[in-house]
Amino acid sequence: MSGTTTAAAAPRRRAAGAGANRWVVLVVLCVSLLLVAVDATVLHVAVPAVTEDLRPGAIELLWIVDVYPLVCASLLILFGTLGDRVGRRRVLLLGYALFGVASALAALADTAQVLIAARALLGVGGAMIMPATLSILRRVFPDRRERALAIGIWSAVAAVGAAVGPLLGGFLLEHFWWGSVFLVNIPLMLVSLPVGRLLLPESKGDGRGPWDVVGALMAAGGLFGAVLGVKRLGGGEPAASLLTVLPLVLGAALLAGFVRRQRRRTYPLVDLAMFRRPAFSTSVGCIVLAMLALVGLELIAAQYLQLVLGLSPLETGLRLLPLTFAAMAAGLAGARLLRRFGPRRMVCAGFCLTAFAVVLLTAMGRADNCALLLTGFVLLGFGLETTLFGAYESMLSEAPQEQSGGAAAIGETSYQLGAGIGIALLGSVMNAAYAPGLTGGVPGVPAPASAAAGHSLGEAYEVAAQLGGPAGVALRRAAGDAFVHGLHVTLVVSAGLLLLGAVMALRLPRAMQCEEVSVPAPRGAVDSPSRVSV
Repeated sequence: MSGTTTAAAAPRRRAAGAGANRWVVLVVLCVSLLLVAVDATVLHVAVPAVTEDLRPGAIELLWIVDVYPLVCASLLILFGTLGDRVGRRRVLLLGYALFGVASALAALADTAQVLIAARALLGVGGAMIMPATLSILRRVFPDRRERALAIGIWSAVAAVGAAVGPLLGGFLLEHFWWGSVFLVNIPLMLVSLPVGRLLLPESKGDGRGPWDVVGALMAAGGLFGAVLGVKRLGGGEPAASLLTVLPLVLGAALLAGFVRRQRRRTYPLVDLAMFRRPAFSTSVGCIVLAMLALVGLELIAAQYLQLVLGLSPLETGLRLLPLTFAAMAAGLAGARLLRRFGPRRMVCAGFCLTAFAVVLLTAMGRADNCALLLTGFVLLGFGLETTLFGAYESMLSEAPQEQSGGAAAIGETSYQLGAGIGIALLGSVMNAAYAPGLTGGVPGVPAPASAAAGHSLGEAYEVAAQLGGPAGVALRRAAGDAFVHGLHVTLVVSAGLLLLGAVMALRLPRAMQCEEVSVPAPRGAVDSPSRVSV
């Protein structure tokens, strides 16, 4: 560690991460990620209780659920690049504080409007936390071999958070009121703030040129419009609706203007030259495709388990747990796999394994087949996490350290966009394959009832219950058969997209390239670099 100034100018606590403490830093960062991941899903099980207490309208309820991921995805690039400018640790700690305040506001909300505002603030806090965790991780683990292990642990924690959210929410709702799903964040934030201030190292980019405020706002507005439009499509809104088309068009225009602006600036907010590196651009594309498959398939699988097999929400969550456990195992084993096989073979094999699992699941039918579902979900979770791990590690290692905040934000944004596109695309495929089985008419069922049942399986069951008798039984059976057919078609499309990802992964480096790089000595902000062997 270099010592060019006095100890007072470089406090020892900011040297955390240079030695053995880097693993403690990883624990702090993983706790940060866990909070954000849990909060993205914990509200889902509380929606009925929130609806009963606050009586929100249909639009308000939609915003209560969607405003958090929408705001978070929109602001990732803004706060990721701001961290490169003013300090990643500083932005992360501000994110902690805002997350804690917003959690208290959400827990005590007495109207739907207050809850929506609190969830939006939670999205702002999440956008400050998520890219900062990856960029700080990139700094405190300069050795790529150790960094691969750290990213594996980080990604395993993300998988845990996604699974823990609904289970934690369900437990709290059984014992407390719905606001308790937000209150659990506060003690963790009260601990994370002082611990983070004590242990996390501060770091910045090279500081050249002014921060592009206009570009940051263009990126935020463009992503907000794009994600909102995609979410509306995924929610089944008409594609020709003005409220769907307008956000998409405005979002695309702002993003195009953002790209053009960055190309013209001497000191761009995001160095688009990173995308000219095959490993970086390919990794981003692989993240989008992997998330597209994961989120779309999880949504459809949950509907299949509950509506076709008749499982309860808790039983459905337990059936999906093997997918999470397999993803955790893949994250923990990822560093060893990457060293042995290299990014190209690892990501390509992950896509192929996932595609095989998806094709295997086409054997699902009206009857419950536990062994098939267990095998398919385990292979699906392991394959997808292997793909995401290899893609994230390659993307982060390929980006210059001074751009690590922006690179992490790009990775997280591609993650969110892939999830939104997956719901929209695979949901559309599912509906297109499901509807003809009912709208064409069901013997013994009135045509208006068949047409209404073609909207969704849940609506078909409601119509069948209203009809009753043989007509209701026939409609219910036909709707179940149509849904299973649509599921098979959707799985085949997903397998094709995953194989496309496997072909894309062939552009990644064959081996894990470890070489001499310049890494700033962790003294505070921007210091003279020290050479380390990677």
